[in-house]
Amino acid sequence: MGPSASSGMMRWHPARGRTTASRQYADSSRQGQPVSRALVRFHPSMPTILIKKTGEEPGAASLSVTVPVEQVQEAEERAATAYQQRARLPGFRKGKAPAALVKRQFADDIRQQTLQELIRQSWKAAVAQESLKPIADPHIHNLKWDAGAPVTFEFHVEVKPEITLERIGKFHLKRAVPKVSEDRVLAQLHELREQKAPWTPVAGEKPRPKDLVHVTIATRADGTTVKDPQSYQIVLGEGRAIPDVEERIMGMLPEESLDATVRFPPDFPDEAKRGQPRDIRVTLHEVKRQQLAELNDAFAREVGDFESLEALRKAVREDLQQEAEREADAQVRRDLIDQIVQANRVVAPRPLVERALYVYAQAYGIPEERFADFSREFHSVAEAQVRRDLILDWLVEHHDLRATEADLDQRLQELAARRGTTAAELRASLEKAKRLRDLERGLTEEKVFTFLLSQSTVEPA
Repeated sequence: MGPSASSGMMRWHPARGRTTASRQYADSSRQGQPVSRALVRFHPSMPTILIKKTGEEPGAASLSVTVPVEQVQEAEERAATAYQQRARLPGFRKGKAPAALVKRQFADDIRQQTLQELIRQSWKAAVAQESLKPIADPHIHNLKWDAGAPVTFEFHVEVKPEITLERIGKFHLKRAVPKVSEDRVLAQLHELREQKAPWTPVAGEKPRPKDLVHVTIATRADGTTVKDPQSYQIVLGEGRAIPDVEERIMGMLPEESLDATVRFPPDFPDEAKRGQPRDIRVTLHEVKRQQLAELNDAFAREVGDFESLEALRKAVREDLQQEAEREADAQVRRDLIDQIVQANRVVAPRPLVERALYVYAQAYGIPEERFADFSREFHSVAEAQVRRDLILDWLVEHHDLRATEADLDQRLQELAARRGTTAAELRASLEKAKRLRDLERGLTEEKVFTFLLSQSTVEPA
């Protein structure tokens, strides 16, 4: 057996492939790689894996694991035999190399496959022994394996907390649908004009708000040396550049360059740069301006299948009204969840909130150095999401509200009819894009809220 294996923390993904996992144990700097689900067997007379719960809080559990020496040795022999059967070594036919030579040649791989098998079996035993309901793959901490000694490590895992909803109905809710104003219709029509308007170069004029500018911005070191020039396309007034930079650009003519000292605003995302000065050189290459079409019947025909501006205006108003209806329904759902939370004192467990924040940060591409600020800003959002998910999961489980295959087939047929395709083709497309389960989850959520709203009263506001 090789030297001691030790690991601070890694994440185990039980649903992925073996080969990557084998490599990951060989290099502790690549922790968190996947482990496969291949079945293993242990001799019934062997000592059992010792699993002890060492910590618990709502939403998380920690367990210590000790795998007996005998079990470790048998797993290691199985791994060695598997490598011997498929090994190709010079001078030997496949599967005919001596066991001792195979063990020397593939020592690291055999060791990692052994660990993979032992961790997989230990996790299976831990879930069964402690009746765990994991909602994510476990983290593995403090992995140790010394020659002739048991393998020891810890599982840290997020688990589904137990909640009880004693009241889910008899709430009084208000549904407010704002009337679509003429100003909103005009604003939407203006957006359509901007979407259709071409950008035309402007010569001999300084740019103004809503103009599209092509600029190069570089930093200046020691007031003279220019470095790190970057090219940008910016629509002035949209906030892509800091205010000081936009102000300098709007004072320039095309093909001009300008040296300036600008200051980062107090609300700049990077806290370390807030209020700090920066010496820059700006070169304005080109200015473009949109030529907005007149709002008339010709524009309506250009936008779509509308005979007149009035027909377009009517369609825009109807779309905005439907949007207002959807938002009113969404607000009713949010209010209902809030009342269920208050009536049942549903608490969002810390580990699940942290997990939600991590998922949000990944989705928004938040760098590690900004995660602390991001977490503070979005903590209440993550808490609300966790409480909502816990409530919906409880209702699905206790009231048998999960979407069925029949529900899914019916929705696929409805969507396919609207898109001019078949349900089978749509299903295949969604499966390929890994979005079919999203559709199923959406159907389940619809069933849950239909059930909940039937238990309460919704009145017009």
